[in-house]
Amino acid sequence: MTDELKDKLLAWAERYNNPKYFEEDPIAFPRRFCSMMTTIQPVLGFEGGEWRPSLQDVEIAAVFAAHLAWGRRAMIVRDCSRLFDEMMWHPFDYVMAGDWRNDASSIHRTVKWSEIAAICRRLKDFYSGNESLESLSVPEIRVRIFGQKADPKAPDKKIWMMRRWMVRDDGRVDLGLWKNSDKRELVIPLDVHVYRQAAELGLTSRKSKDIVTARDITDSFRELFPDDPAKGDFALFGYGVNNA
Repeated sequence: MTDELKDKLLAWAERYNNPKYFEEDPIAFPRRFCSMMTTIQPVLGFEGGEWRPSLQDVEIAAVFAAHLAWGRRAMIVRDCSRLFDEMMWHPFDYVMAGDWRNDASSIHRTVKWSEIAAICRRLKDFYSGNESLESLSVPEIRVRIFGQKADPKAPDKKIWMMRRWMVRDDGRVDLGLWKNSDKRELVIPLDVHVYRQAAELGLTSRKSKDIVTARDITDSFRELFPDDPAKGDFALFGYGVNNA
């Protein structure tokens, strides 16, 4: 990595690790519940009632915002809003009540309401005996929450993105609510877009878009951010903005 590239990546990571660039982004939904945890909100339909979101509300918002993070950001935000409207903006209560919308119509691209209901069922099963998703590994979240088959080669982009949101704790964009996780162990969320950016920058020479490549890109950022390599995600965002 040349000194010129290092300087650019450092500058982009610092500039774009800023909430103003993520107001219309999937992370806005768990951020909303996280910010509400410190304020008391009226309970819908209950005059004089009070409600404060829990860690579980934030986690569930992160699960679904990450799950729908596919396609144009405006479409993702629109469809996340539809989902949380269905939940009356009380994700944990909605999940635990067990009365989920469950039909074959689409909520977001090819994602159907029946798929959302299946994730809700698995979340309900998990929260019936556990406090926080933080206790699950990435492969466990893949299987136990998203209901996918185990795949040791999968990049698991949406799960690593969710973990970045919940673990990174610099008080800027990410939430930092998972206190027992080490941000040094986070992996860059890898999709086709991120892969293309990283390859253009020379951060990986691998062709497969798998977890090995995701770790390869992450390791490239350890040179810049040894204690927080996932901060490189903001550098890649900055590269995309400046080279669109």
